[in-house]
Amino acid sequence: MTDRAMQQNTPLNDLNDRSREVFRRVVEGYLETGAPVGSRTLTRSLTEQVSAATVRNVMQDLEFLGLLGSPHVSAGRIPTQLGLRMFLDGFLEVGELALSDKQSLDETLGTNTADVAATLDRIGSALSQATHGASVVLAPKREAPIKHIDFVSLSADRALVVLVHSDGHVENRLFQPPPGHTPSAMREAANYLNAHLADRTLSSLRAEIQTEVESRRAQIDEIAAHLIAAGLAVWDGDGDDLGRLIVRGRANLLAVAAEADELERIRQLFDDLERKRDIADFLELAETGEGVRIFIGSENKLFSLSGSALVVSPYMNADRKIVGAVGVIGPTRLNYGRIVPIVDYTAQLVGKLIADRS
Repeated sequence: MTDRAMQQNTPLNDLNDRSREVFRRVVEGYLETGAPVGSRTLTRSLTEQVSAATVRNVMQDLEFLGLLGSPHVSAGRIPTQLGLRMFLDGFLEVGELALSDKQSLDETLGTNTADVAATLDRIGSALSQATHGASVVLAPKREAPIKHIDFVSLSADRALVVLVHSDGHVENRLFQPPPGHTPSAMREAANYLNAHLADRTLSSLRAEIQTEVESRRAQIDEIAAHLIAAGLAVWDGDGDDLGRLIVRGRANLLAVAAEADELERIRQLFDDLERKRDIADFLELAETGEGVRIFIGSENKLFSLSGSALVVSPYMNADRKIVGAVGVIGPTRLNYGRIVPIVDYTAQLVGKLIADRS
């Protein structure tokens, strides 16, 4: 068990060896079959030879602790969300990445195409096929050097910034200018920013000028200072600029939905993903911890309604900055020991792709 598990998993720390083994085998049986595990089944696999009645008593104690639940009066037990979390933190054994899985993911880079979006599409499909779940890949925002900036006033409270990248790509972003600023003030702001560009990326330009804003705020045009502080311009909520979310393997999740209400929850999950309501939250999931993280049900609002689980890992660019995330969505009954190394390797693969293309 990890140090984190020893410190946090109080219910498990209070269990004796028999209770811990019963708990572990119930969860392992549920993850393997998706069905409740009964006392008679357990008596045939336990290390210690005990009666079915003894096992039932242990299972009742585990149920009292909130680690196991019974879907029906006469059925066996399944892990609760708390129990599954305790198992993942305290008992999960992560396997090695299978050679076949590694090869299928590596093959997505075989064409060596310069089209990063197309490659990420293929990686998402390969991840979905390897895990039999739905894969999600949050593609990074563009960080190509900027060649020219222009501001266009659309109305009193609406304006457009036009970013011309050094590779010829043109981006439009909407923002709300400070009250009372005229089109001529925007032109002056554009002139000021263009004088400082020198083919810098937006983030490096922002960092450099922010320092200058702080030291010489009184000498810098107010609107330029405002735009710098606001990140030059905010993303328009109706556009694709929040980052591209690639989702593959929807049919895999729909196939495991046994009941109509479960099917509807999964459909709602995909509707939320496609509307990209919580893309920023999705990335924050990965940013708040190192390596692969596992979220079960209500541990994340995006997946709570569908009762799904998410295995997610961030990936970094050449500057070791987190710029996106990859993950797998599936039922809580996932083969976590196999999926964790697949997601981890996929994140490394995408990070290398982004770094090589930088």
